[in-house]
Amino acid sequence: MHVATITSPSHEHVIRVSDPDAGLIGFVALHSTQLGPAAGGLRMRAYDSEDAALNDVLRLSHGMTFKNAAAGLPLGGGKAVIMGDPATKTPAMLEGFARAIDMLKGRYWTAEDMGMSPGDMAVLARVTPYVAGLPDGEFASGDPSPITAQGIFNAIRCTARHRFGSDDLTGRRVAVQGLGHVGWHLAGLLHGAGAGLVVADIDARQTAQAMKEFGADVVPVEDILTVSADILAPCAIGGILNARTIAALNVAAVAGGANNQLATPADGDRLQARGILYAPDYVANAGGIINVATEILRIADRPAFVAGKLAEAEATLDAILSGAAARGVAPHRLADETVLAQMQIRAA
Repeated sequence: MHVATITSPSHEHVIRVSDPDAGLIGFVALHSTQLGPAAGGLRMRAYDSEDAALNDVLRLSHGMTFKNAAAGLPLGGGKAVIMGDPATKTPAMLEGFARAIDMLKGRYWTAEDMGMSPGDMAVLARVTPYVAGLPDGEFASGDPSPITAQGIFNAIRCTARHRFGSDDLTGRRVAVQGLGHVGWHLAGLLHGAGAGLVVADIDARQTAQAMKEFGADVVPVEDILTVSADILAPCAIGGILNARTIAALNVAAVAGGANNQLATPADGDRLQARGILYAPDYVANAGGIINVATEILRIADRPAFVAGKLAEAEATLDAILSGAAARGVAPHRLADETVLAQMQIRAA
């Protein structure tokens, strides 16, 4: 296993991890430890190149700094990625990556993300203690997906209240992009609240099941960003809101679970210019890290902690949307401004 440091002007510490014998290439990025140890999940994807994987981990770790700060957690921002199809992962690959995490000596805590499971976290934990999202143990928090989905559902209701004057989702049409762990749980909550669903996913089995269980309309993946709906809930990869896709949107609001939904900050301004209300993703999707934080921070009463933090996150989003409307600015601009000010106060 080989670890090499990558110089980054925007991050505290970035490393490339490789082990040819295990077929491992990955990256760990610590964006900030200003408020505490960096925390963020481990993702595995079939990236097109090392540059693509590195860019992803840099963007994701930056987002985690803001997400953790917005949630009021004593944690900094970090992220990790492994290159490859998740179906090809092996214990040797995970253990090699865990050794690299262990070398950071607690400056970074990892957890489950796209392409990973609580069982994979258990493999990592055989090598390093700096792992959360474990399936069992005294403070085990398990699969964070249901909590993430609950937080996004709360954010959708809050966004609906600001955009439509009511948080009642009965009869509202919500377009869900991605039916992975989080997207699936979110679809169930939306269906239970009376919303009509239109969904898309690369896995035809998932969309077929959504049609059966939730009465969802199914569209091809390439069409989900142009369907007519009240709210778009992106729950797949990031960077999907850009000049081209925003021009084609046919929704009144966007609130979802994907990280880094805006390709650039200017794209949040484009949404604002089109009258599409945007719930800043790192506020809307904080449920997962809130759940994981109970393990990192050794919180004994996890349900109470999580419920309290989810309520705080919804209140934060409500204040951001109200403040942005009052000032006539895009919500993502006010969210960033608010979080940076909070970080300065807490650091002082």
